[in-house]
Amino acid sequence: MPTEYNIPDNAVWQSLTGRHARFAESHGRAVRYQPDVSPFSAVEDWSDERAWADLAELAGPGTTVVVAGVGLTLPIGWEVLWHGERLQLVDVAVDAADDAEAVTLTADDVPEMLDLVARTLPGPFAPRTVELGTYLGIRRDSALVAMSGERLQVPGMTEISAVCTDPAHRGQGLASRLIRASAAEIRRRGQTPFLHVAGHNLNAIRLYESMGFKVRTSITFASIRTPAVSA
Repeated sequence: MPTEYNIPDNAVWQSLTGRHARFAESHGRAVRYQPDVSPFSAVEDWSDERAWADLAELAGPGTTVVVAGVGLTLPIGWEVLWHGERLQLVDVAVDAADDAEAVTLTADDVPEMLDLVARTLPGPFAPRTVELGTYLGIRRDSALVAMSGERLQVPGMTEISAVCTDPAHRGQGLASRLIRASAAEIRRRGQTPFLHVAGHNLNAIRLYESMGFKVRTSITFASIRTPAVSA
């Protein structure tokens, strides 16, 4: 695997103005995923107040959006509902491999996927998130018990996301197997996998590093509310 990599710090913008443009809604310097695909929004330049105004116009007054970037500073009138730091890790030596038990998930599996996400909370997941890339799952007794998928897609790279395992089936290495399988799928397309993990989740960070991922930088993820209509 290459030791040099270049993931834009504004990956949501790069994804929505590139390989995921078919899912985009835009206004001026702002862009967002269609709401039933993903809650993420972005602007071209987070330091540009005009771009923030475009995002407010795109989303509508008093609307909650999810953003991700480096050094986010909100203009007056915006409200932070939640924020947290996520480490961005890149595949430099992952032992990627297909998994014989992993199956490709489709729109028919969405009810089960949404149920698994609701019980494990791996991050935002909407009814059409499955359309963003390849999602793999492992079933036991016909029930979906673990999955891994693809979210943001920037030039030459694809994010592994929605990694989760049913609590009753943890400790069996299912998540690691699916991550390796997702990495194999991404590499087959000539791309490099990357992912995000909560900065305080030391166990997960150690696991990913042991698998061959390397920390690149810290990204701020935040749920924010657009300004309300002026009185």
